[in-house]
Amino acid sequence: MIQFVSSKSLSQFIKSHILKNSIIFELIITLQNSKMLSTLFRHKQSLFLLFSILFFSSCATRYKEALFTSKTDAITDTLKTVHVVNDKGPKDLYYHIKPADLLVIKNLQNVEFGSQNISTGGGSNAVVAPSSFYVEQDGNVSLPVIGKVQVGGLTRREATQKVQELYEKKLLKDPIIELSVINLKVTLLGEFKVQGNYLLEKDYTTVIDILGQAGGLTEKADPKRLKIIRGDRSNPEIIYANLKDINSLASPKLILQNNDILYMEPRNSTAEKFQSVMTYAQPILLILNTIVILNNIR
Repeated sequence: MIQFVSSKSLSQFIKSHILKNSIIFELIITLQNSKMLSTLFRHKQSLFLLFSILFFSSCATRYKEALFTSKTDAITDTLKTVHVVNDKGPKDLYYHIKPADLLVIKNLQNVEFGSQNISTGGGSNAVVAPSSFYVEQDGNVSLPVIGKVQVGGLTRREATQKVQELYEKKLLKDPIIELSVINLKVTLLGEFKVQGNYLLEKDYTTVIDILGQAGGLTEKADPKRLKIIRGDRSNPEIIYANLKDINSLASPKLILQNNDILYMEPRNSTAEKFQSVMTYAQPILLILNTIVILNNIR
């Protein structure tokens, strides 16, 4: 005749195989003391519900203190490289100048051209600082000597070429013009070593470029969970990237755009601990199911 294993014997077996501070051990001892364990043995549904609650509650803690959470964030649990939600289609890799942009224009043949002297106070010390030029709503920018120039809609390279030709024709001999748009930025938040706003000083600036400027990631960062929020804040494009996979670097979506928000999530330490516990929980679940079967036979 098959004998039913008592809850006391079961708890002694578990105690010899599981650490005392393990979640599973504490749970079973609590159930034993409250005389609920034998009831659970007679209801497999209760056991399934119990461990389901433990699993999903551990997943939920991941989002407890996260910023900019979205219903689609769970995709990072199985993300291989890059995944895009609300894809707005391919973007032009080169920025086009828009109204309200601020331009800095320098002649590399003469560093004082397009600059102003700023006194540092006391004596004759002065610093040469570049002047900025505002792009009007009609796309024109007013520049010294040559007056208004239509730059709206042009890339930085196209605007540079246009301004250089105008200055060469009217004022300068063999100028080498450098044109920068100084109001383009991205914002880094989360587990970057140096959070804050970073200027996009050149075309084709990638996540890796900005990551280098920020000094890399903190020890708490989870490189599998980078989120980029792009475009219209009311209906943004969301880009998830797994930086642990080198194939992610090939994605054009990691070329940054003006006003991108980059958020690096922290590692989910609670989930990691839970995974470790579940390594022990699997044989325990087998034991519990066996006991349920034996009890039913009895």
